[in-house]
Amino acid sequence: MSKINFIAIGGVQEDGKNLFCIEVDEKIFILDCGNKYPTSELYGVDIIVNDLSYIIDNLSRVQGVFLSHAHSDHIGGVSYLLREKKLKVYGSRFTIAVLKSLLTDEEVDFDDDELEVVTSKTALHFGDVTVRFFEVSHNIPECFGIALSTKDGYIIYTANYNFDQNSRIDYSHMFRSLAVFSKEGVLALLTESLGAMNEESRGTILEFKTRMINLLTQVNNRVIFTMFSSDILRIKQICDIAISQGKRIAILGIKTQKLVRIAIQQGYISIPEDKFVQLKYIDENNLNDDKDLVVIVTGERHEPYHMLQRMARGFDRLVRLNENDTIVVLTTPYIGTEKMAARTLDIVYHVTSKIKTFDSKLLPRTDANREEIKEMINILKPKYIIPVIGEYRHQYALRIVADCINYKDDQVIIPDNGDIISFVNGKYVGVTGDVPCGELMIDGKAFKDVSDVVMRDRELLAKDGLILITANINPRTKTVVLGPEIVTKGFVFNKENEDVNENMKGLFTEVSKTFLASKFINWSEYKIAIKNEISHYIYKEVKRSPIIIPVLISTDTEAINAADAE
Repeated sequence: MSKINFIAIGGVQEDGKNLFCIEVDEKIFILDCGNKYPTSELYGVDIIVNDLSYIIDNLSRVQGVFLSHAHSDHIGGVSYLLREKKLKVYGSRFTIAVLKSLLTDEEVDFDDDELEVVTSKTALHFGDVTVRFFEVSHNIPECFGIALSTKDGYIIYTANYNFDQNSRIDYSHMFRSLAVFSKEGVLALLTESLGAMNEESRGTILEFKTRMINLLTQVNNRVIFTMFSSDILRIKQICDIAISQGKRIAILGIKTQKLVRIAIQQGYISIPEDKFVQLKYIDENNLNDDKDLVVIVTGERHEPYHMLQRMARGFDRLVRLNENDTIVVLTTPYIGTEKMAARTLDIVYHVTSKIKTFDSKLLPRTDANREEIKEMINILKPKYIIPVIGEYRHQYALRIVADCINYKDDQVIIPDNGDIISFVNGKYVGVTGDVPCGELMIDGKAFKDVSDVVMRDRELLAKDGLILITANINPRTKTVVLGPEIVTKGFVFNKENEDVNENMKGLFTEVSKTFLASKFINWSEYKIAIKNEISHYIYKEVKRSPIIIPVLISTDTEAINAADAE
């Protein structure tokens, strides 16, 4: 009896932190290991990674980590996995180069031998399982789909892909590979679902290129583009066009600068040294506003809009917008950032009216649309389809797409993170269990989950602010030597409540009388009592619950004076 399990630790019913495990008998194969970026309500959180406890508990069975491409939602969690154990990691030349840069930045020790470069001709043998790779088109160089050959047929993981005929990949080799997989039999297709709701045809690179050439030809002053860090191929297009027009290039965004440097080293992007500008801080002799300058502003999710706002308001140290600038917005807002994008344009219009925005239909999409998903399914003819890389609505839309080409509902398996999807002797037998699949919120470089208590405190600080109450107490004489002093942060009094400060001081005095009358001062209970009394008072008066922090400093003035006299 042969048994195969598919487990999504992350990457289904969400957009990001893709990590999929294929268990063939006792062997575990990890497909991608990514992160995702937090939403605005997760104050101070830098990235979110998967709970890796299931993998860590089964490290002896892991055969390796197989990477599809170099986007952070596919490789951003590898460093946290390699902190636990040295594992073999496989990926394309570009993907491994980006991963090495990431591991170096995050101070994770690694040996070059552990990071193995593979090609579309590579076949890795693990007993009766063989892992192969095939090229797919996406918006970053050297993207792979991954195929696991088992006794029951192939498990095909497409990762992100499309059939854009303008891309540089060798489609003839790709179609030959897919044809071989189809002929030998495909048990399950793990296909991305982000574009399953998109019925529109793909925007053409030719039309995009023509518009950019016309724009840069007509503009005689500085041009500022906004783009996402992950969109390396679009950045390449802008660089090629700008250089052909005699422009110089400056790229803002440390992550993107590193990706571009790697792409230049590997020959995917060509920017002459005299055309690649490293901007210096603005001063009276340097304004970074040369007429031949093209500035590419990059970031994740909301970051390009945030940087534009800083430039428009004069806060940025590298670029300050002026009325002669032309702004070209090539960042279609992510869900949840629409308001910020609209607000950003409003702020920028106060400085310059030369703003060019493009309908999303004119920007070439990078995820497979409905017809391309149908094409992939029709080529491979899998027995089962498992939608991955997408929210639930995308997964459900993919089920509808499959229904259009005569797949039944029980052949399209929509998993949730943590579900163990089992196949026995080549037949789907259902969800047979689950594994831990939570999220770890990372703040800064420390590999440590930000606890719920910390997040709740940050939410309170953002919503209601903080009140700091400081006083010096003489424990010998049982008197208040100095204070209380009250400092507020993010907590604003209304004009009609200007006496709130005095009332808080009065409450402090009343509580102090009780505790200073005792033979010994119980400092802990003293602080708790101050916090409780003032919290109740503030909520009663202004219906707010700020964080209250009493700071009581033990100060023996006589001892201090005696020490000074000596």
